[in-house]
This record gives sequence, C-alpha cells and structure tokens, in this order.
Amino acid sequence: MPSTSAVYGIARRLPIPEDASFPRPISLYGATKLACEALGHVYHHVYGFDVAMLRFFTVYGPRQRPDLAIFKFAQLIRRGEPIPVFGDGSTARDYTYITDTLEGIIACTGKEFGYQVYNLGESQTVKLSRLIELLEGALGRKALIRRLPMQPGDVPLTCADISKAREQLGYNPRVPIEKGIGLFVDWFNQTAA
Repeated sequence: MPSTSAVYGIARRLPIPEDASFPRPISLYGATKLACEALGHVYHHVYGFDVAMLRFFTVYGPRQRPDLAIFKFAQLIRRGEPIPVFGDGSTARDYTYITDTLEGIIACTGKEFGYQVYNLGESQTVKLSRLIELLEGALGRKALIRRLPMQPGDVPLTCADISKAREQLGYNPRVPIEKGIGLFVDWFNQTAA
C-alpha cells in the first residue's frame, strides 16, 4: 500500500530507517498516511493478509501531478512566471524517479512477507535551490523566484535509508536527479501544454 516519507515528520537522524522511533508527522497528509499504515497492520493481524507499506520519498517523472513542485516549476519557468519558493531554498528532499519507485512496487508483488514497511527513495538529498538549477539547465531558461515563508507542516529534510528494501526486495534506484530531471523535461517539452 502506498504511504509516504511524511509520516516521519522532522527527522531525528538521517538517512531515516523504517524502524525510526515512533513516527511523528507534522502534516495532516502524513498523519492520514500513518493511520492507513495502522489499518494495514490490523488487516494483516486479523485476516492474515500480506501487507507491504511503501513509504515513497518525493516521486517525480512523466505524468506527475501538475500541482507538485517539479511540474509546477517547469510550467512557470517556461511561461516566464515566478515560481513560489518557500523559505530560502535550503530545504532538501530525497527525489525518486518514477521508474525506480515502480521497480520497488513490482518487487513486492512477488514476495510473501507478512506485514512490512519499506522506504522507496533515492537515498540522496537535493536542496531546493539545486533542483531549481537543474530545471533551469534542462529547460534552458532562468527561473524567476518569488520568496515566501515556510509552509506549516513542511519538513526541512528527507532522506531514505533503503538498506531494508535493497536486502529484502533487491531494490536499487538507478536514476540520479540529474538524469531524472532531463528525462522529465524531455517528456514535459513533448506533451505538457
């Protein structure tokens, strides 16, 4: 079942392992995903279902929702409109290309495991300012920045410990952010209006 790195809230150590002390989400989104994880555990316990809770770390790529940062930023940069940057650009995310996430999902379909939680991330962090630079380079345009205060519930840093997924699922992300942004922009330039 899909979950999210948002269940961790503000990381106490990095990279974040699945068995980190009790997750303390700081957003409604993270709290609802943590509740879904609890329901998955109950279904496993009561009905014996195999349940894999997959904590995704900032998935991006072709067909990404247009309200998410990478797509939204690309669209605004192409139009010559300012992009909203919350904070000073130092927040960092573990951006994970869609094909890497899909490989982790597919790996779960061939396993019997009871109830497990897996992090599916790239296991590297990229600052927001660096992400903007990569988009600028791939789009061939400079971004106009509109600085805004940090949003409540936004975590400053995410980074997945993927050692459990590597060991138990053979998960091995292969698309670094530099390549992934190029692939996204290729798709974006061909299909996005």
